[in-house]
This record gives sequence, C-alpha cells and structure tokens, in this order.
Amino acid sequence: MQQISTLRARVETWRDLERRVRDTVELIELAVEESDESVALAATADLDDAEKTLEQLEFQLQLSGEYDSRNAILAVHAGAGGTESQDWAEMLLRMYLRWAERRGFHVEILDTTEGEEAGIKSATIEINGPYAYGYLQSERGVHRLVRQSPFDSSHSRHTSFAKVEVMPEVEASGEIEVNPDDVKIDVFRSSGAGGQNVQKNSTAVRLTHLPTGIVVTCQNERSQGRNRESAMKVLEARLLEIELLRQEEEKARLKGQHVDMGWGNQIRSYVLHPYKMIKDHRTSYETSDTIAVLDGEIDGFVAAFLKSRVGEEA
Repeated sequence: MQQISTLRARVETWRDLERRVRDTVELIELAVEESDESVALAATADLDDAEKTLEQLEFQLQLSGEYDSRNAILAVHAGAGGTESQDWAEMLLRMYLRWAERRGFHVEILDTTEGEEAGIKSATIEINGPYAYGYLQSERGVHRLVRQSPFDSSHSRHTSFAKVEVMPEVEASGEIEVNPDDVKIDVFRSSGAGGQNVQKNSTAVRLTHLPTGIVVTCQNERSQGRNRESAMKVLEARLLEIELLRQEEEKARLKGQHVDMGWGNQIRSYVLHPYKMIKDHRTSYETSDTIAVLDGEIDGFVAAFLKSRVGEEA
C-alpha cells in the first residue's frame, strides 16, 4: 500500500505539471491575441515556475534504482589517527544529522562508540525519509579532512580519514534470509550514557554473523529486546549491501572498470587549511563554502553524483 501511495503521488505530480503547462500555453495565446503585457508577464512567471518543477522531477527520475526509495542505515568509522580522526568522524556524523533535519527526515541513533578524548570511534544511525538511501548512497566511501589541529598546541596541519557506509533498509520479510544458527548473540552492559538502568543491566547486544564475520553492536536503547531488533536490522542491511556491492563489482568487471572502496581511495576531500575547499574526486564537483557543507548542505554533491551515475549507466 505504501508503494501504491508513492506511485500515485508521483503520477499525480506529473499530471499536475501537465495541467499547469497547458494552462500557461492558453495564457500565452491570450496574451498574443489581446496584446496584453500584464498577461504575458504572468504567463512568463508561470512558465518559469513550471520549468523549475520539471527540473526537480527530472532529478527525482535519477533515483530510479531498486532500493533508492528506501530508508537508509548509515555508519561512520574513524580511521587511523586517534583523536584527530575520531573528531572528524563526529563532524561527519553531525553533517548527516543536520542534512536529515533539513529534509524533515526522522533519525534514530542505533549505536555509538565514543572516542577516548573527543569525537567518536564509530556510530550507526537509521534515517527514515523518502529516497533516503537514494540520496545518501553518494556518501559511501572514505572522506579526507585537512585542517589545523585543534588538539595540537602548535596547531600544525593534520590529515584525517573517516569511512562512511550507507545501506538500504531491508523492508520485505524474506528479502534477506538469516539463519538463526549462523548468528552468535552476546549481551553486555552498555558503556555509553543512558542512566543507571542501562549501566546496571546487560542491555547492550552484539551479533556476530558467523559465515561473513560481520559484527553488529547496539546499546543505545534501554531494552535488550529493542537493541537486539536494531542490531538485526543493521545486520540484514549489511548483508543486503554486500550483495549490492557484489553486483556492482560484477557490472564493473563486465565493463572493464575498477571498483575499490578501500581506505586508500577517498571519494571526497575537505580542506580547511591553508585554503577552504571541498572537492568530490569522482565528479570534480567542488565548493569553497565549507561551513555550509559541514552544516549539512550536501545536496550539490548528491546531485553531481547522481548525474554522473546516469552517465555511467547509459
């Protein structure tokens, strides 16, 4: 029913645009017949508005992948470098939280591992909103930060790395088959904030998928059952993402392309010193407005990635 509702809304949007264009054409014809400048100006404004709507709809057509319309599970991992990278990972997490907030998406923090002095070692969040995965898949990969260190008394320049994973949420039951015998479940006391109940009871859950070695932990909920549900949701999403990556690698192999999402291949560089510039190495899209991007305004990078992907698929 949700899919039907989404498709119905999409069709109605196109039909509404069709009606608006038809009305504008009639208005233009009236302006010509009557030689009425005010009508012509109104028709021009309507035409400009219809053109903007068309551009937005054409952009949405780029989100036509099988999983693009789904919610997303996003994980951020600090790279080597201790406090510097852990602080950078937290900056990235905040960027995605702000992006989701701007779009009115609902965000749930599933798991967080705090850094020793500052920042985070890793965090996993669930982002619920139309086409959340379709938009955020552009963020998957290694992000590099160059800046003057706020943790160094000499304020020397440091380079930090963090890795972002983006997975589509598994919706249909049976879409990903997880054999209960393949999952090892451990419970332990939460190490994060959450009150005395969390600290005294073993509410945190760790799932280990034995065939793949994937380990998922969730400890942000007070209930062990809720943490187990969240951990299983993340595990299913990771297994689905493995399958999607396998398909991408197979397509790239057939096309003679090389795909590497390892730590040595950053997708984007954020330079805050000695100059300000953020550049995506896949699309060459760049901006000097680093403050806005780190505050969640990443739509320019998302649009550039989706356009480049259409070109590759063609």
